[in-house]
This record gives sequence, C-alpha cells and structure tokens, in this order.
Amino acid sequence: MIAANDLLLSPGENPMRRDQLPSRDQLPSRDREEAVLRGWATVTLDQKIDDASALIRRVLSENGYPACITSSFQTECMALLDLVIQQQPNIPVLFLDTGYHFPETYVYRGQMTERMHLNLVNLASKMPVEEQESRFGILNQTAPDRCCGIRKVEPLFRGLEEYGIWFTALRRDQSPTRANLRTVDPFKLPTGHELLKVSPLADWTNADVWAYLKRRGIPVLPLYDRGYTSIGCAPCTTPPADPDNPRSGRWSGQKLECGIHIQSE
Repeated sequence: MIAANDLLLSPGENPMRRDQLPSRDQLPSRDREEAVLRGWATVTLDQKIDDASALIRRVLSENGYPACITSSFQTECMALLDLVIQQQPNIPVLFLDTGYHFPETYVYRGQMTERMHLNLVNLASKMPVEEQESRFGILNQTAPDRCCGIRKVEPLFRGLEEYGIWFTALRRDQSPTRANLRTVDPFKLPTGHELLKVSPLADWTNADVWAYLKRRGIPVLPLYDRGYTSIGCAPCTTPPADPDNPRSGRWSGQKLECGIHIQSE
C-alpha cells in the first residue's frame, strides 16, 4: 500500500511516488534549484559537490568584485572553505572574534588555518569585552540582540564593505528562518553598499556535510564530540534542547539568528 505521504501531487500531474522522483540531471538546468527546494527531485552528494563547485567557479569568473568567505569554523564552514580555496586559495576568510568564543574554537581555528593555509582575517568589535561589560553589564544575559549587534553585526558589516562577493555556509535545513534560502542573493549593508551573498551549500543536509568532511579527511571542532550541534559564543551555546533542532542550543531558545544575515531594508 502507498502511504499518502509517499505521493507528490501538483496541479495537472499524475501521482508520483518518492522513489520515482527524477534525479537532478533529468531536469533542465533552470528548473533544478526550484525542484530541489520544493523536494521534487533527488540529488546525490556527488551532484551537490559538483553544483556547489560550479556555482563558486561561475560567481568568481563572471564577477570582477573582490570576494571573501565568512567562517565560524563549524562543520559546514569547513566544507565550504575546502570547496572555495580549491578555486581561490588566498580568499580572505573572515572570522568574527567576539571575545566570547570557546577556548576550543580558538585552538581549532589556529590549527585549521595552518593546515589549510587560510588567509585569516579576524574581525572584532571596536569595543573590548571589558569595556562593554563595564558600561552595559553582561549583555549576553540581559540583551543578547544588543550583544550580537556590538560583537558580530557591526564588525562584520564594517568588514564586508571591502568586498563585492560574500560566500556563506548557510543551509536551508539549519533553521526555519533559512528554509527559503537562495544560493545567490543581493545583500545590502546599512551604508547602502551592495554585494552578492552566495550560499553554495544551501541544499546540503547535515549528513551531507559530515559525509563530505569524512571523505576529505577534515577533522572537526572537538566540541561536537561533547554533544554540541551548533556552536557560537560560549555563554550563549549549549547542547541542543531539542534533538531535532540543531540550533535549539543557541541563546537559550530566545532567538534564532544573531543578525548578521539580516540585511538593511
């Protein structure tokens, strides 16, 4: 018997079982991303790697703008870094040094920077942690949005002013706020400067990321072995409260995003 959930119905179409879904290569190229986004086509990891690499290549070759990549050194960041530096080894790797990261994150960042020969650029707030806490108290406890604004959003947006292409490791399955993520989107900074925000791993799953890292022999941040699934600043990160929501350990569930992926209106 075929369960109702095994059928995909579109207006004017015949019922289709999930095991009868077309592969990505059976669709015209213009329809592939839309089909994958809506769950109408299956894509293997090899195909996703090819697509991500092709997107990176196309964006870099068709645009003469300086490019950068942001990295928090989480698993998806390491997969994207590996793909991007194969094509542009010296691309600036922007790391938001909030002053609140786990010690393990700083150690891992140093190890992987040396191992992968990364062109690391540390971005920090103009206000040292000590001054912020003296003036405003512990904002990560009382006003996490404001803390993220000072320590993440302002430093990143200031750093992005130099670039026209911004590669990110965002994925659609990370959060409900990212479910409709496009692979290429214009992004406007508060100053009015616009750049291309490129997310080559948009359709990758968490399993895809881990499989890629295993295939490439890339070690991961040791905090994953302690049950963490989404890793940011130490005061605002715990193992997930909801096993089905990897980001449920961030900000004690008070919010879903730090603000760096929200552009000016």
